[in-house]
Amino acid sequence: MSETTPEILLEETDTKGRYFLRGPNGEVAESTFSKLGEHRIIIDHTEVPDVFRGQGVGLRLVTRAVEDARAAGKKIIPLCPFANAQFKKHPEWADVLSK
Repeated sequence: MSETTPEILLEETDTKGRYFLRGPNGEVAESTFSKLGEHRIIIDHTEVPDVFRGQGVGLRLVTRAVEDARAAGKKIIPLCPFANAQFKKHPEWADVLSK
């Protein structure tokens, strides 16, 4: 991937995780989550440093979580205000939204 579109990476433990990417000077944008059992995750925080603003980085992070949840048959509880707003803008994600 180029410097303008860094790869989204995933780090996780048994109970938590984060999707993140690094900027050219080490800046980190991330969306963190907690695991709620085997089949649900809670997106609890998304942070995008100013260097990434206006590039759709926050949306890319949440989209990756949606794609991974869909592939794994999991549901998402978007407690993070940004993630929650994105779910409202993307009705096509309804299949992974935890009711």
